[in-house]
Amino acid sequence: MRRAFIENWALFLGMLMLMVANGLLVTLLTIRGAGLGFSDLTISIMQAAYPAGALLGTVMAPGMVAKVGHIRAFSALASLVSISAILHLLTSDPYSWSAMRFLAGVCYPGMYVITESWLQAKSENSNRAQILSIYFMIWMAGPAIGTALVALPDPRGNLLFGAVSILISLSIVPLLLSGIKAPEYEVPDRMPVRKLYRVSPMAVLGNLVSATAVAGWFIALPLYALSRGMSPAEASGALVVAMIVGAVVQYPVGWISDKTDRRLVLMGLGVIGAAACLWMLATPTPQALVIGFAVLAGASLPMYAVCSAHANDQLKPAQIVPASGAMVFLLNVGQFGGTLAAPNMVSIADGNGLLILLAALCFMVAGVAALRRTQADAPEETGSQQAIAVLGAPQSGVLQAESWLEEENNVSDGDITPESPVK
Repeated sequence: MRRAFIENWALFLGMLMLMVANGLLVTLLTIRGAGLGFSDLTISIMQAAYPAGALLGTVMAPGMVAKVGHIRAFSALASLVSISAILHLLTSDPYSWSAMRFLAGVCYPGMYVITESWLQAKSENSNRAQILSIYFMIWMAGPAIGTALVALPDPRGNLLFGAVSILISLSIVPLLLSGIKAPEYEVPDRMPVRKLYRVSPMAVLGNLVSATAVAGWFIALPLYALSRGMSPAEASGALVVAMIVGAVVQYPVGWISDKTDRRLVLMGLGVIGAAACLWMLATPTPQALVIGFAVLAGASLPMYAVCSAHANDQLKPAQIVPASGAMVFLLNVGQFGGTLAAPNMVSIADGNGLLILLAALCFMVAGVAALRRTQADAPEETGSQQAIAVLGAPQSGVLQAESWLEEENNVSDGDITPESPVK
């Protein structure tokens, strides 16, 4: 672990600053937008610009890295995101804020691609798990720290926006000064969503619905808390608690899903998430809000990972990497829908619209899982559960690591695993 950290410290430090900045900015914009008088619809459109930009960024970023290299692409994208953070401070209209969120959505996936491909190329079979575990901890800790920073006093209203820009700008420095040579990069193949759906309808539908739910509560929780009379500090604190709980339960849920039919796990997670929403509806207190959203986060955040693992159970090793691209695309589509819809539900149905929406989405995941269990059996052997970060961003590097390891083992044995039956 120590050697892995030392060899990649520059990249780890840069990513930590980026994730802290991202977590701070996304929560700050929702709370500040409400303070500026933005309507729920305006905030939802502004925040939805990020996943909309990510749809474009996931397509553009690999080619950019292949053309100009890791460090140049990383520096350029980080500089653009830093500029976008400052422009939020210089303007106060939803149009420019939406444009900057779109720009950030285009750039951040590129930096994720650079980081993950760098770590994969620099790691070996003997230390790949150690390196990715450090990367995963950064994904967990960074956004939680950033969200907690929203509670810091900011009398003039410009300290936190400046902190975001500074953190993003500083993220470039370790890479530029460390002297570490960047690896070569090859653009991976992709698998069309239609083909992935034929392989695993559960993965496609579950991914879309769960991503909608996660993005919905992540963006709308601060607005909902503010509407319930909580202060900005209390609202951000509730979100931090939800993120921490969602991070902690990832591995226990993954362990359980490796031991049984993953669709049973999805059914249980869906029912638990829906029950948390219904409990908050019946108990509208600040304490219930904090506890209820923590339970909802613990139920909804692992859904993507279980869906992804279920898809991998049906794929040949060579198909796992391109399939992860389709899963990332679906994740961003779901996040776009959740970000756009959830804030607008806060004021509907006497302030209960958000919880009704989230409960319905959780029930949908459980329903799809139950339906798929009646239509196909679970595979006899399953792969490993793949965890995701608290923001719902997939750990595609983990998927690539597993697939490459399996391919190497299969090639050396002279045998390629046959494709499993459609689930």
